[in-house]
Amino acid sequence: MFALLMLLAVIVWAGVFIAVAGVGGFQAGAMSNLATIWVFAGVLAYLAILIPAIAVQVRRFHDRDMSGWFVLLNFIPYVGGLIVFVFMVLPGTPGENRFGLDPKDPDNVASMAEVFG
Repeated sequence: MFALLMLLAVIVWAGVFIAVAGVGGFQAGAMSNLATIWVFAGVLAYLAILIPAIAVQVRRFHDRDMSGWFVLLNFIPYVGGLIVFVFMVLPGTPGENRFGLDPKDPDNVASMAEVFG
């Protein structure tokens, strides 16, 4: 779900950037101040969600009983991000795996409550 939300956020950000940059025109080397501020805000937002995004990806790989090191697939040019995105939207392995209990299994609710209680 986090991956889909981030994809939607990037699409909205890009749409607003195109609208804002279109106000100042697309001349070479000339970008409006508003567009510059929007790019700077986008870079700050990206840096703010970088660590949580990596943490979510590692947890999703653990849900699929895979090593968290699969996050490094993101560094494969052109297709790495797509491969990781597909892994993020696939369901986790049913039942317990080597990384713990299945969070969607209703039988594990009591044992999971002990972790947080």
